[in-house]
Amino acid sequence: MTKNTGIQNFRPLLLDVAVPLGSYYLFKDAFGMSTFASLAWSSVVPAVRTVGSLVRERKTNALAGLILVVNVVSLLLSFVSGDPRLMLAKDSGVSSVIALGILASVWLGKPMMTAGMKPFLVKGDAAKEAAWQRLVSGVSVRSAAFRSKEKAFSVVWGLVLLAECSARVVGAYTLPVDTMVWLGSVFLVGAMVIGFVVSGGLAVGPMERMLAAEVADGAAQQAAGRPAVAVAA
Repeated sequence: MTKNTGIQNFRPLLLDVAVPLGSYYLFKDAFGMSTFASLAWSSVVPAVRTVGSLVRERKTNALAGLILVVNVVSLLLSFVSGDPRLMLAKDSGVSSVIALGILASVWLGKPMMTAGMKPFLVKGDAAKEAAWQRLVSGVSVRSAAFRSKEKAFSVVWGLVLLAECSARVVGAYTLPVDTMVWLGSVFLVGAMVIGFVVSGGLAVGPMERMLAAEVADGAAQQAAGRPAVAVAA
């Protein structure tokens, strides 16, 4: 079950990378469409997937909603412009707006990336869920450190996406269009790898250890017949 959950969590990323890239070459090489038309049609799939996920989940998701709005607007603007390079650069617009949204959420005290990280740490375990709630509510002596790492996780991803945005913009207007079609995906994968490595070491690892310690303290408190509130080590 854990493996399947992991696959499901990475599925949107695989679809966002593999489907647009593969459909671009299919439209361009197999069907002989122009570069602009191929880029336009290959951009439809991610937009449709985002709308479909919102309809299926029937709940508000800040990050998914942000991606949806930016994708739709940038796609319409790209059709109006008729410029293949702008079609490529619009992906950087998606990354930059999402990145700014993530950083703004940190500033507002509601880190947007927490929703994606929490399932990996809690794993559906009731004790971990209870420990998580104590940590984020401020009743634990570890709460301040935990919230700090939670914010750091989102900050890392916000900065990584901004860097990926800059690389896409430069590449879109300095490299051949065909080169940027596949290189843009390399930029995205590279950014994701960097994001996972840096955020893992800086935030996820320490948060996982604090969560485990909180679970242990909660179990000890319950065994002693006291409320599950962490005590200082």
